[in-house]
Amino acid sequence: TTANIATHPVINTPTINTMKSIIAATLIASAAAFAPASGPAATQTSLAASPFANEIGAQVPLGYWDPLGLCADGNKENFDRLRYVELKHGRVAMLAVVGYLVTYAGVRFPGAEDIPAGWAALPAVPAAVWVQMVFTWGVMEAFNRDASDVHDIPESDFAGDFRNGFIDFGWEKQSDAWKQRKRTIELNQGRAAQMGLLGLMVHDAMGNVKDILP
Repeated sequence: TTANIATHPVINTPTINTMKSIIAATLIASAAAFAPASGPAATQTSLAASPFANEIGAQVPLGYWDPLGLCADGNKENFDRLRYVELKHGRVAMLAVVGYLVTYAGVRFPGAEDIPAGWAALPAVPAAVWVQMVFTWGVMEAFNRDASDVHDIPESDFAGDFRNGFIDFGWEKQSDAWKQRKRTIELNQGRAAQMGLLGLMVHDAMGNVKDILP
């Protein structure tokens, strides 16, 4: 009847299919990120011939994956820059996911008890706090880098290595296989965090992020 039709929402099939595809892609990426670190995956595509096919991060299920051909020219300097950008974004995303969970759990700094969580916090944060955050970001950018160009210390072992001869935690005592495994774990968890953060931001904007948080 007309009344029954009016009381039932219209289902947008293309939208549902798109959301299913996004969710499936997220689950696949997350599963791959938390899988045990393994060697590079064999592939029959031309990507396997890349000089970076054996680099950390080229592993199952995608192997070495460069669909846009950003490193097709084999430029090692360009690859290292992109790898560092990926690693940096992953580290920031891991911190951001923790921040989302902590603030939605109700934890606040003293004096910020009335500031909401998520997107709603942006207009609620005082201007003075924004200035402090920008200053803090600048300090972090200045210190979280390879300082071998300004100090008499060895160069970093890889892009993203910020020990600078100061913090080691026994890294140099470990085997190369152990180091590769740890670097792979960090890279993969950073990838998963970027996907997770994107999901939190989307659901927050939709107004239902609380429904997916514990």
